[in-house]
Amino acid sequence: MSQIASQITRHSILLCNESFASTNEREGSEIARQIVRAMLHRQIKVFFVTHMYDLAHSFHAQQPGNALFLRAGREPGGRRTFKLAEGEPLPTSYGKDSYQRIFGTPAPATAAGHGH
Repeated sequence: MSQIASQITRHSILLCNESFASTNEREGSEIARQIVRAMLHRQIKVFFVTHMYDLAHSFHAQQPGNALFLRAGREPGGRRTFKLAEGEPLPTSYGKDSYQRIFGTPAPATAAGHGH
């Protein structure tokens, strides 16, 4: 990220796909928040795919007029539509679905009790 930050120019686009996901959510969200703010300050467009609720929610709560928040579509029964729709970030992911599909049993709760 340091190399990108030193070379990216004004009016560029930065694409981030699950950046900082290898750290815990609190620390990853804070690092990402600082980077996104710095890039936006430099007039760089940022596209950020993340499951970090803290990160997405904090930006959504600020209600920036130039931000668009998209979520992957799901039907009421849980079937994925693979369509993106505008929407507020949700405090959960659907990792439990994948776990159950792969292992055939309900996912164990996380230490925080969120199960995602």
